[in-house]
Amino acid sequence: MDRPRRVGLPWYAPEQYQALRTRLADGAKLPPDYETWRIATEQMEREVQRSGVEVVRVPIEPEIFAAWCERAGLPRDAAARARYAAAALAADWAV
Repeated sequence: MDRPRRVGLPWYAPEQYQALRTRLADGAKLPPDYETWRIATEQMEREVQRSGVEVVRVPIEPEIFAAWCERAGLPRDAAARARYAAAALAADWAV
């Protein structure tokens, strides 16, 4: 199976992190502190990049993501965030 050339990485803004954690179905699984999340996510991002895959950060904004999940009939969890990031990348919504 071929590796994707680009992947979308759900990315949270520091000022929205706590709001997202409270609104996500699996928010309690995320680190309570933004910096802890950021450091771990950037490490994972570098590992993926070292494998030759381009990583594109896709901003997850609380209201927009919630509305997207509602329309798609999905819970606001990690799987939905991954699908959202992939859809954003495919549609070039990503920053």
